[in-house]
Amino acid sequence: MRLQKPRGTRDFLPDEMERRREIEARMRETVRRFGYREVCTPVFEHLDLFTMKSGEGIIEEMYVFVDKGGRHLTLRPEVTASVVRMFVNEGRNLPKPLRWCYFADCFRYERPQKGRYRQFWQFGIELIGADTAFADAEVVVAADEMLKAAGVTYDLQVGHLAPVKSLIAGLSPDLQRRVMTCLDKRDFGALEESLAGERQGADLVESLTAVAGCRSPDDLFAITGAIPEKDRITEICELLESQKVPYGLNFAIVRGLDYYTGMVFEAFAPNLGAENQILGGGTYRLAHLFGGDDVASCGFAAGFDRIMVSLGEFTTAGRPGAAIVCTPEAGMRGLEVAAAFRAAGIRTETDLMGRSLGAQVTHAAKSADFAVIIGKKECESGLVTLKNLHTGEQRGLALRDAVAEVSGFGDR
Repeated sequence: MRLQKPRGTRDFLPDEMERRREIEARMRETVRRFGYREVCTPVFEHLDLFTMKSGEGIIEEMYVFVDKGGRHLTLRPEVTASVVRMFVNEGRNLPKPLRWCYFADCFRYERPQKGRYRQFWQFGIELIGADTAFADAEVVVAADEMLKAAGVTYDLQVGHLAPVKSLIAGLSPDLQRRVMTCLDKRDFGALEESLAGERQGADLVESLTAVAGCRSPDDLFAITGAIPEKDRITEICELLESQKVPYGLNFAIVRGLDYYTGMVFEAFAPNLGAENQILGGGTYRLAHLFGGDDVASCGFAAGFDRIMVSLGEFTTAGRPGAAIVCTPEAGMRGLEVAAAFRAAGIRTETDLMGRSLGAQVTHAAKSADFAVIIGKKECESGLVTLKNLHTGEQRGLALRDAVAEVSGFGDR
């Protein structure tokens, strides 16, 4: 019986893994320059960690199990809760603000489709312990720079929860959640139905719809008046504009989760169709749920798999590869030459099958950019013959020069 991979998972061959690692490295390097340092949390956590954050309904979407000690555990469906739990356990006494980042695989039991899998990867940052407009803006700027570095085409939208919350403050908590869900889904028909039985419901629908359509702070405050968060919202916009972040205001973004508290933002890849969100985040408060102090935090999580789908077809990453092609007369010289190429960081293969010279070159053309040929003539001269497998050009070079030629190939 030939076993297949589980539904909703994938196998990655070397070319694709090189491309994924290349994009991942760009994203890591971007946030590193902002001061974010990588953390790592367990692949499985106590089930309560996620039900406390997102409610019992999330259980249906998770891989839940009972271990041999009778503990209810789950494979992590996302990473923010784990990072905040780690902060409460390990980081409360560290100097603040904390700038942490992560790259981790997560697991959700849902119907697989393009860009959505049961095992998937998230890249994210968490800024813990800063409650200012500068903190909010830094996270958005970092997200913008990271997506640019990845090379994806995206639409960045920024909002704030305060305007909507100020308008629906008089509604019951359950109705407030329904209204925010309608806005989050841009379902204005359902919004009208939800408020149909409320006093001045039609006026509220009109105000919420108008707020959702606001594209400037001035237009917003003309509807809501001088809400307490007015200065914060204005300052965030000014900071983003000063950093030339290409964003649009969208006050219909509410992200539908109770723990978000202020600024929220999302990024979309236009070429992904309906499932086009590739990043989401905002300001939140979670630490108090897990036994810590009520600490302000801000962060984002990017769907790495959707980013890769958005990038589309790709070629092998630009790092060149070399194959050492030897005749029997070369003896140990082939291993010495291979060692020199590897010492320079070049992926280098040697023949292990005892193939003929022609067969070695044919095989090399399938896996490398250059063939480094060593025969009797090369052994006598001390040179190597470097063959460009893309153009067919070949010439005799000193080993040092051949290494330099291959090293510089990926930069052209």
